[in-house]
Amino acid sequence: MAATVVRYLRSVGSPTSAPSEQDPDTGHVDALPRPELRAVGDDERAPVSPAEFRAVLGNFASGVTVITAPPAQGEDGPAGFACQSFASLSLDPPLVTFMVARTSTTWPRIARAGVFCVNILGAEQGGLCRAFAVSGADKFAGITHSPAPVTGSPQLEAVPAWIDCRIHAVHTGGDHLIVVGRVEAMGAAGEGEPLLFHKGRFGRFDDLGD
Repeated sequence: MAATVVRYLRSVGSPTSAPSEQDPDTGHVDALPRPELRAVGDDERAPVSPAEFRAVLGNFASGVTVITAPPAQGEDGPAGFACQSFASLSLDPPLVTFMVARTSTTWPRIARAGVFCVNILGAEQGGLCRAFAVSGADKFAGITHSPAPVTGSPQLEAVPAWIDCRIHAVHTGGDHLIVVGRVEAMGAAGEGEPLLFHKGRFGRFDDLGD
């Protein structure tokens, strides 16, 4: 698994790992922060401003998830972050995808683990989402979770659905990375409404139009 992580970390740009890349004794892979990435060159003008981009794309309502991973070798605790850019990708083989900023400090920890769990949030779990959207804090403090059945990634309590995955591939996408996961196990309670995000706020089906 560590060798697989090294290969896909190499494939998405440099630097991606410490000069030693992998400790031969522990198998630990050190992913370094990514350099600043520009989508256009210094002599080019972006066709739209970031503010306009956000305003227009904000009209697209999305579901909300929390992506979690167990601690990689040598790390103290699990990793996780709130993620709206999640989607199903393929039925055969069963693949899902999520996008993460190249500047994310959580992503290298998930990459080193090589696995993750997608926790799909329900309408009453806005507070849970906000807990995982902060930086520099213990995101799992006071959060009840159990190991997902195949990868051991944190499966958060009372989520409507969860998807247990191994990292299958990683691709570049401008200032984000496109992470593809192969589904190993999944489950759903089949109850309740989803938590939605629309125009900068959380809501339900019946109140997003207010």
